[in-house]
Amino acid sequence: MKDLITIGLASKGRLKEKSLSFFSDNGLKIIQSEKERNYFGTIENNPNVKIIFLHAKEIIQRLGDGTLDMGISGLDLLKESDKNLQDKINIQKKLDYGNANLVIAVPDDWIDVQTIADLEEVSFDIRSKRNSRLRVATKYPNLTNDFLISKGVTQYKLIPSLGATETYPFIGSSEIITDITSTGKTLADNNLRVLKDGLILSSTACLFIAKKKATKLQPFFKIFG
Repeated sequence: MKDLITIGLASKGRLKEKSLSFFSDNGLKIIQSEKERNYFGTIENNPNVKIIFLHAKEIIQRLGDGTLDMGISGLDLLKESDKNLQDKINIQKKLDYGNANLVIAVPDDWIDVQTIADLEEVSFDIRSKRNSRLRVATKYPNLTNDFLISKGVTQYKLIPSLGATETYPFIGSSEIITDITSTGKTLADNNLRVLKDGLILSSTACLFIAKKKATKLQPFFKIFG
């Protein structure tokens, strides 16, 4: 269908629930199949709109390649993506949910490490004593790398995390981590604390659009304000 509008929403979790509520609060009721693994939906009385339920990270990818016209995902995922992808996506509206911070956290018993400057000292200490670099476990290599370089930290190595990043310092896979947190409870429960100046990014859910589809989406902008 020539005028079909495709919208990507998170396929699970609180981001999905909040996004459905956001549409509903703006007078757009999303109809989803009752089949457990159905990844498509529609908007009541809007036959030219298709909803596709995807992983939040994939929503960013699909907006970038033009498969999606519009989508809701996290600002952190946009900022972590490649620059050429970011250039193809507009932030139409920052939403009042999905708030979380990407932070640098160190083990509680690193009592002499309170700031990034202290971290730089530790990294040189590790380099001289062990002839290795400070290992930083993360799911956000681009944001972490940019932040550490901007703060003058040089003696480190990024360790890709595939899940449960907060365990890495305690199983010997890294010394410190960067991770996304909304309350800090999971970090605290795992004997980690955030550096005083360790905020990398304040994230939130955003309504994104594919830049090249902006004209086509004008009617929706009036609905969302």
